[in-house]
Amino acid sequence: QVHLAESEGGSVQSGGSLRLSCTASGYTYTEYCMGWFRQAPGKEREGIATLDSRGHSGRANYADSVLSRFTVSRDKSGNTVYLQMPSLKPEDTTIYYCATRSSGWCRLQPSFYDFWGQGTQVTVLS
Repeated sequence: QVHLAESEGGSVQSGGSLRLSCTASGYTYTEYCMGWFRQAPGKEREGIATLDSRGHSGRANYADSVLSRFTVSRDKSGNTVYLQMPSLKPEDTTIYYCATRSSGWCRLQPSFYDFWGQGTQVTVLS
């Protein structure tokens, strides 16, 4: 069973930055993609960044809402994925999730993913 452990989020002032991490364990396959999502109360879960598997392309993809602002990356082992979030805005306040699926390439659609982290709260104060 794949397990995803997310780091704690946090609370920052508007314009501040945070970095989230997501460490995966229990993989039984070599090709897997990783995605970051967020979901505000009463709203649908939104895919914001994905990272294709290394063997496929390692390509990152972003939603328009975070394009040119957030950066997704992975460590050398490939088991930990990061979401660097500079220049945070109050509207970025919500719960963030990571997810994974046995696939070389990713999609931003939440329904594509099989395994999810527990979610972590990010709060940006105005």
